Amino acid sequence: MTAMLQVRGLEKVYTRGRFDRTPTFRLTADFSVETPGIVGMMGPNGSGKTTLFELITGSNRPSAGQVLVRGRDIHKVRTDQRDRLAIHYHQSYQVRHFRSFTPNLLLRPAGSDYPLVHLFDEPQFNTQDGYIGFMLEFFRRLRAEGRLVFLCVHPNERFHLEILQEICERFVFVQQGSVTPLADYAALLAHAPARAYLGDLLAERAA
Repeated sequence: MTAMLQVRGLEKVYTRGRFDRTPTFRLTADFSVETPGIVGMMGPNGSGKTTLFELITGSNRPSAGQVLVRGRDIHKVRTDQRDRLAIHYHQSYQVRHFRSFTPNLLLRPAGSDYPLVHLFDEPQFNTQDGYIGFMLEFFRRLRAEGRLVFLCVHPNERFHLEILQEICERFVFVQQGSVTPLADYAALLAHAPARAYLGDLLAERAA
């Protein structure tokens, strides 16, 4: 069976300007997710998490590499159908929009009527609004329907980390443009940069 998501030699380089090509930021990623599931993503601010989501949805053009959703190169799919393969929800669940200068007539159809990959960028988990259980059930339902879900969370409360431990089957840690896939929660805690990032939260859990 074709993998749900393949990120192959992906690279995005930002430079100082049109004529000064000195790199100011570089994101690199190479990983795959074979089956439906729920993946937790985290990392410091400015590390490249949102850029990675934009590359996966095709709203940002890579400098090199490919993103394949069920075997289809999303950057070669019609722009008005890319959200049928991968869709990016930013914070309050609004969908991120984009444009392309390549005419859709020169691009391929998505071959899907409903998004296969759902990317949630810092969803708002708040113990005061009573919606956490509803949200977790929604993510699980997407997985049960054969979808791949990414939850990008900046854990600043202990319960955020507990939510990720409960619902996520694997993780991705992003730091300074470097993307590290991690097999499970134990692997996340064993990853030194992730432990340093989570520092105080891990100390709270140990207390």
